[in-house]
Amino acid sequence: MSAELSNLVGYPAAFLTTIAFVPQAWRSWRTRDLSGISLPMYALFTLGVALWLAYGIILGSVPIMLGNGITLALASVVLALKIRYT
Repeated sequence: MSAELSNLVGYPAAFLTTIAFVPQAWRSWRTRDLSGISLPMYALFTLGVALWLAYGIILGSVPIMLGNGITLALASVVLALKIRYT
């Protein structure tokens, strides 16, 4: 696959999967109600996103790095709030 085509798919995919976490992070921050959030699931998810970020760095793939870097920040906020308010 050409770099141009992979970026054409990669950037929108990174944007959509990243922006999907904004409402959860915002609601969690605003309400501090994380009763519906599973701590083990979010811990595993956050670790997985960190590994995807590392993978993107290894590959030098900007869409993977951007998407997972921002998602890691958002997921880390939710995870930290869940740990603090549980």
